[in-house]
Amino acid sequence: MIELTYLLATDTYATVRPVIERLRRQTIRASIEVVLVAPTRGAIEELLAHQSEFGAIVLLEHPVDDLAAARAFGIAAASAPTIFIGETHSYPHPELAAHLLAARARGFACAAPGMGNANPLTARSWAGFLSDYARWSATLPGGEIFHFPIYNAAFDRAALLALGDRLAPALSHGDELPLRLQAAGHRIYFEPAARLDHVNVAPSGHWAKERFLSGLLIAHHRSRRWALPRRLFYALCSPAIPFVLMLRVIPGVRAALGQQSVPAGTVPLIVLGFFIKGFGEFLGYLGWPAESAEASMQEYEVHKLAYAGVGKGT
Repeated sequence: MIELTYLLATDTYATVRPVIERLRRQTIRASIEVVLVAPTRGAIEELLAHQSEFGAIVLLEHPVDDLAAARAFGIAAASAPTIFIGETHSYPHPELAAHLLAARARGFACAAPGMGNANPLTARSWAGFLSDYARWSATLPGGEIFHFPIYNAAFDRAALLALGDRLAPALSHGDELPLRLQAAGHRIYFEPAARLDHVNVAPSGHWAKERFLSGLLIAHHRSRRWALPRRLFYALCSPAIPFVLMLRVIPGVRAALGQQSVPAGTVPLIVLGFFIKGFGEFLGYLGWPAESAEASMQEYEVHKLAYAGVGKGT
């Protein structure tokens, strides 16, 4: 019986091969449906060599120049009641699926795993990781939470499909998905025993660019249906963004610093990254063009291993 769909949008099988190798080690892999979405079926057919190891394999053709649309397409085609929206650069530990399904069985529409740093050699990698995932660090205690990552989490498929034509926009860089699920009364659980290691951008130029693009695209997707006065209000308030973001990650950063060896300079880089991100949001609220930003972020999201800076200095 298929209980969980692990969804990945990719350009080729080679890009997701490291993720698939870890999925092959899942303790309940016979209950997992793997859904790959790629521009052509031929680019991902190599996965069929592992067909006997999983409950099902589904190969879908769809453009991936818009990851949110590709993921929405995959969700519609999935068959399991629980959908894990994975990434090409996030690596599940063997019991991830089992722990997340146990959390979902307790009535939660979303279960978020405990996140770890997959390339922990540099301060910039740690700064990016803790900036984005400190609230779900595996060093934190489990329990019900109110905020969850849009990707790298397990969702009730019915709750996602209930969004209708807003599903793809909700899977983009804004905050529509959390707001809509919360408005529908859905509950979220954080399960640190379900471990997932995330690769992070590390080289300095790419690190700063990714921080900036993240803020720009969040503001762009959040505000594109807003009237000009509301955009201007948020732009005027944007100097407070770095401080709001810092407050959100303090518990996770403290837990990580207390339990793991984190390179010197990580905390100042977290602060710097939030100011860069805040500037991106400021420009986004003012209507800064986002087309090239979308393409650049797409490259980071699909091929993040190329920007991991493994073995390089901090």
